[in-house]
Amino acid sequence: MDLIIVESPTKAKALRGFLGRGYRVLATMGHIRDLPPKELGVDIEADFHPTYWFRRGGKKLAGRLKDAAQEAGTVYLATDPDREGEAIAWHVVEAVRSALHGKEPRRITFHEITGDAVKAALAKAHSLDTDLVDAQQARRILDRLVGYQVSPVLWEAIDGPKGLSAGRVQTVALRLVVERDRGIETFDPEEYW
Repeated sequence: MDLIIVESPTKAKALRGFLGRGYRVLATMGHIRDLPPKELGVDIEADFHPTYWFRRGGKKLAGRLKDAAQEAGTVYLATDPDREGEAIAWHVVEAVRSALHGKEPRRITFHEITGDAVKAALAKAHSLDTDLVDAQQARRILDRLVGYQVSPVLWEAIDGPKGLSAGRVQTVALRLVVERDRGIETFDPEEYW
């Protein structure tokens, strides 16, 4: 029996409905691992190496996935067909690697949940796209570095609640506002014809 891992329990149920007995379908319910919730989780001195922790319930789910992967003939990673889905698939592989016994999991992508689309994806199974995984990791690390260093400044500056965050997107927007405000302050009106 082969194992197909998807993100959504609803998608898993739909796939079970038309794939038949030769497949077991399990859902990750999104990310199973992430950077730690209350610390930086990025070693700046060691080439920005991230440290991943299991999310709440992730360790138990990883155990279920590991058991299923150990029994499976082939493990198919059918997480969403985007950068985030590719990273979720990579985290699953990292969490269950010891159960794979050297077998390489296969990546499948489809844009509709139909028997034909899934069977076509299975016929075109491929390896994980490490460029997409690296892109998602870089974005997540950048979010963490900027957010952890800028958010405390924001809290102090506006004497606001500690729940506010200043991530990579907000920081750039804030920079544009500050530069515009400085331009207004230093503007020297001159009469001209």
